[in-house]
Amino acid sequence: MASNAGSDIASRFAEIHPAFDPQAALVEANRCLYCFDAPCSSACPTHIDVARFIKKIATGNERGSAVTILEANILGASCARVCPVEVLCEGACVMHRYNKQPIEIGRLQRHAMDSFYANGAKLPWAPVSEHPAKAACIGAGPASLACAAELRKRGYGVTIFESRPLAGGLNTYGVAEYKLRPADSLREVDLVKSLGAEFRFGVTVGEEIALEDLEREYAAIFLAIGLGPTEPMNLPGEELEGVVDALRFIADYKTARTIPLGRKVAVIGGGNTAIDAANAAKRLGAEEVTMVYRRGEREMPAFLFEYEHSKLEGVQFCFQTQPLAIRPSPSDPSRVGALECVRMELGAPDASGRRKPQPIAGSKVWIECDMVIPAVGQSRFIEFLRGCRGIEVREGTVVVDRMTGRTSNPRYYAGGDCVNGGREVVDAVAEGKRAGMGIASWLEARNG
Repeated sequence: MASNAGSDIASRFAEIHPAFDPQAALVEANRCLYCFDAPCSSACPTHIDVARFIKKIATGNERGSAVTILEANILGASCARVCPVEVLCEGACVMHRYNKQPIEIGRLQRHAMDSFYANGAKLPWAPVSEHPAKAACIGAGPASLACAAELRKRGYGVTIFESRPLAGGLNTYGVAEYKLRPADSLREVDLVKSLGAEFRFGVTVGEEIALEDLEREYAAIFLAIGLGPTEPMNLPGEELEGVVDALRFIADYKTARTIPLGRKVAVIGGGNTAIDAANAAKRLGAEEVTMVYRRGEREMPAFLFEYEHSKLEGVQFCFQTQPLAIRPSPSDPSRVGALECVRMELGAPDASGRRKPQPIAGSKVWIECDMVIPAVGQSRFIEFLRGCRGIEVREGTVVVDRMTGRTSNPRYYAGGDCVNGGREVVDAVAEGKRAGMGIASWLEARNG
């Protein structure tokens, strides 16, 4: 049964950017100009030497290409799949100056990394020495994995504490299947394990183990707790059966398949997570999927290429529409039956130039649906952060020194969504990497 479910998911979630075959990768690599001061590398938050890794593909050295990527980004395989390359490396490609298609950097990076994993995934480095000082990472998402890799390369012990049964954070649980499969995320977890990082699953810091206990055992603590559950909308009917927040919906179909899919689905929100949920619902077999967003098309926070792809998937969009209530089904009052909304118009610009949506009197509309997926932003773990002594929190996020990830408490470092408020996987990797280097430098200075 599980095998059939896995096959069904694979058939429904074909990748939107399939892998290169070896010949196509070679042809694409030879298009690159191998710029000396490559703007694509500057545009990458982890500063992968793009020209170097592509040149190695062009000369047939695929392992060398992968190692070049991994030196800068231990999660190079997942970032190759999920990075918004259109606005990062490929968006900075010099080919744009000549009105030519940018080099397909993301797919070339994937090609090199797929070859690396297919051929044993053996890293070329090992810790140079073992230091007595150890660090703890709270959360097992991309930031912690990157931090742990940097520390292990420098010979420091690392234990990663994760409340869920699997590591990888949003890479495993929250990224749409057609971008990144859980198996692809978990092989990167195994790569970090191969460096000697220890994982403790099913452990919620603050419950099964106290912060004070971590402080006694570990010299430094890295916070990578991410963001919390989807914010409640505080709408009447939010408790009805068939209301499932976007992250829970995505995690479920990727790892469990326990949530029944509606026939007509309404997704509330206009960000990339809302797009992912809408596309997933469509691919899973929903007859109609409608995204409801209170602002206009131009104001959507989702990337334009994500929006355009979603239209190709068959998702419908209802702009300048504000949900007012989730109404029960006439045939079953415990279940969702419709989404009651009001049309909105954009008012005059405020001091920042942003136009606030305002309801249009007498413009109520009802969207028939039997499932509602809110994707309206995530909450913060404020209470947990208050328990971290000496940590400065501003507007729900941890304040750090950008270059080292160090917080106002010298023993605590932080990175990922709890610092940046929810950005890209590659940003979390970059922040975890900097924090790992920062912790190692601090420990070296402290211990002489």
